[in-house]
Amino acid sequence: MKTEFPNTETLHFPKSCLHCEDPPCVPVCPTGASYKRPEDGIVLVDYDKCIGCKYCSWACPYGVREIDEHQKVMKKCTLCVDRIYDATLPEERRKPACVLACPTNARLFGDVHDPDSEVSVAIRENGGYALMPEWGTKPANHYLPRRKQRIKIHTDELVRADNPLKKERAQPKPDIKEPSLDDVTSW
Repeated sequence: MKTEFPNTETLHFPKSCLHCEDPPCVPVCPTGASYKRPEDGIVLVDYDKCIGCKYCSWACPYGVREIDEHQKVMKKCTLCVDRIYDATLPEERRKPACVLACPTNARLFGDVHDPDSEVSVAIRENGGYALMPEWGTKPANHYLPRRKQRIKIHTDELVRADNPLKKERAQPKPDIKEPSLDDVTSW
C-alpha cells in the first residue's frame, strides 16, 4: 500500500486514566493521596496530600499519570467528576469534557456494569476491549476497534476552502535585484 500524502492514515489513540477496578496506583501512594471512590469507582488524587513522589506514575501500567511541575503534584484524568454529578447541568451535559467535545462522537460515557447502557451495548456489539488485560487491573475504560474507512481525496480537495491567507497559492517572488532582509538588517 502506498503511504505517501495524500494516501496516509492517522490513528488517534487517546490514553487517559482508565479508572481501574483494581488500580495499582492507589496502594503504592505513601500519603493516601491517590484513592478510589467507593461509590462510583472513580480514581482521583487529593492534591493537598500528594507529595509528588511519582510512585503512582511508576505503578500505572498505562502511563497516564503526569507530574505538574508548577504545583509539584501528580495529575490525571478526573473523569470530570465535578461535571458528571453537577445537578445544575441538564442530564445530557453531565459527561466528561472530552466526550462532549469529541467532534466525531467517538467517545462514549456510561456505566459499563449496566448491560443495557449505551457503552455496554457498544462494547458488546462492536468487539470492545480493555487495554492490557494481563495486568489484571480491570480498567473501566474500554476501546472499540478502529472503524476502517477508505477516503478518496481528489486533487481539488487538497486546497483548503477556509484559507483566508491563501497560503496554498503561488506567492510573489521578489526581484533578484531587490535587497533581501539580510542585506538591510543588522542582526
